[in-house]
Amino acid sequence: MKANRRLNPRMRLSDMGMEKRLLLVFIIIIILPLSIISLISYNSYSRSIQENTVLYSRNMIGQMMERVDDYIDDMKRISSIPAYIDDIKLNLVRSNEYHEQRRQAVGDEGSQAFPNDFDLQLSIQRGIEGNIAFINNIKRGANSVYIFDEYGNGYYSSKDGAVRLDIADSYALWKDKVAVTHGEAMLFSTQEYRSNLKSNRYAFTVVRKILDRSLNPIGLIAVDANISVIEDQVVELDKVTRGTSLIIDEQGNVIYDSGRKILATNASENPVVLKAEGSSGSFYDTVDSKRQLYIYSTSPQTQWKVIIRIPVKELTKEADVTRNVTLVATLFIIGIALLASIILSFAFTKPMKKMIELMRRVQAGDLSVKFKVKHRDEIGQLGNQFNRMLSRIQHLIEDIYQIESQKKEAEMQALQSQINPHFVYNTLETIRMTAELNDDTDAADMISILGKMLRYSIGGHIHDEVAMREEMDHVVHYVQLLNYRYPSRFKLHLDMPDPLKDYAVIRLLFQPIVENAVYHGLDDLKLKMNIWIEAEMTSGMTRIKIRDDGCGMDHRTLEALNQSLQSKTAPRRMEGSGGIGLRNVHERICLHYGRAYGMKVFSSPGAGTEVVIELPPFPGKPARLASSLDVHGRIGR
Repeated sequence: MKANRRLNPRMRLSDMGMEKRLLLVFIIIIILPLSIISLISYNSYSRSIQENTVLYSRNMIGQMMERVDDYIDDMKRISSIPAYIDDIKLNLVRSNEYHEQRRQAVGDEGSQAFPNDFDLQLSIQRGIEGNIAFINNIKRGANSVYIFDEYGNGYYSSKDGAVRLDIADSYALWKDKVAVTHGEAMLFSTQEYRSNLKSNRYAFTVVRKILDRSLNPIGLIAVDANISVIEDQVVELDKVTRGTSLIIDEQGNVIYDSGRKILATNASENPVVLKAEGSSGSFYDTVDSKRQLYIYSTSPQTQWKVIIRIPVKELTKEADVTRNVTLVATLFIIGIALLASIILSFAFTKPMKKMIELMRRVQAGDLSVKFKVKHRDEIGQLGNQFNRMLSRIQHLIEDIYQIESQKKEAEMQALQSQINPHFVYNTLETIRMTAELNDDTDAADMISILGKMLRYSIGGHIHDEVAMREEMDHVVHYVQLLNYRYPSRFKLHLDMPDPLKDYAVIRLLFQPIVENAVYHGLDDLKLKMNIWIEAEMTSGMTRIKIRDDGCGMDHRTLEALNQSLQSKTAPRRMEGSGGIGLRNVHERICLHYGRAYGMKVFSSPGAGTEVVIELPPFPGKPARLASSLDVHGRIGR
């Protein structure tokens, strides 16, 4: 038997001395919360940093792409300039005619039949290139502008003197791509080319056909922008995010990458590019055993996608410092707390054992025992109170009934103090705005109604009884005020047997329930909300039903609400509610009429909510009104 007790942890815990158990409890209470709080704080801080980084980086990407888009828009506008310069179009026509005649002559009679007209060619070149130099100086970064006639003869201007050596191949590609356009500008992604300065360069290009007045093509213009235009933006972005960037077009061609390792190549099969689905988003990936955060966004104008890679280690640097400081502080606090718990556990247990022994004697019926007070600490004070308790226990038994009565009164006062003034404030604000903007009699009507409601609400104690017709009038006034705030939005239907109109009920029985229906059940998709208040009498019960055609509530919320109504704990203030709340109404009914009465809630999503109030029976024969009263307009003056 002893062996079994040693093997059973629960048995061993129950046999453990009080000092050890108290020490164990202190250890659990101290270590677990501090460890959990430290872990939660670190994770929350780290997650907050990453979320803020994603939002900030998306904003930075958007700003960068806006600047790039503006630059490309300027390039497109520059490419349209030849369409408005007659000198360029005239010389392109001259160039086309000259080369057309030369081609026909060469094809018919040989190269000697049509000699070169150098003066004409020089005139054409000067006429076009002079205008190209002007175009090239309009925008910073457009460092090369090429204009071609229909036979591929090129005229160009470059700010730094570097032009393409593969100009013929570039022209063939450009002409083929823009052949299907009707003079619109076409953007070409970054290309690598060899310049006449014997250096490799990168540029993205805007190409457009040049049309004459009859919209016939007479040439082609290509505006090269050096990749440094984008590089400046990306360097600034990488500096802020402490990461690297990749810009690709719709086909996966690399416009720019921070290391220039895959510039002007196709990265459509890159795993990172494949994961960057959609126009924007973020995801995590592991590269070289290091976790990386990828953030991407797409320009709606150029459809260029920017992908930023940020090492997670860089994001969590500050969080790691915070974690280490928190860990050291936690260990220090745990050590101090454990030392204090050891001392306190032994100091507490000895007098507590004595107290437990005396309590057992009292439990057996011996009221003559006394606790010997040796110190004036908390245990000594507890001993004094224990001795006084024994001498006054009989008086306390006699006073229990009076205390219960006072408790009910206190609960009623507490419930009354929970009335939320938000509705009054909102109504007064509506009155003020109506008086200022409309300058009509609506404000006077609203003030009159509000005065009636205030006099009714604060004219007596909340547990005073009033005739049910007065409670109905209070609800009517409330709905009228609502319809001033939301014109013709609410319609109240009252169906009350005449005898019940004189039935005495507690104040503010209906209005809080109607207010709850308005503020929590209003369906924005419906132009009008109907609220019905109906009553019926039976031999053993007076039942009042308040229902609406609002949005209702799901089963889980409904079940939680009904459980809350049936709970015997004191109601607490419902933050954000439109009145004193359903729970407070239910508690006032129970306190006034007894626990056999109260209310229940029935609801389903989209079908509205019904609150059923059960009150004691009303003496007399039940009778129903011949017709119902509809309240949805404003009161007359």
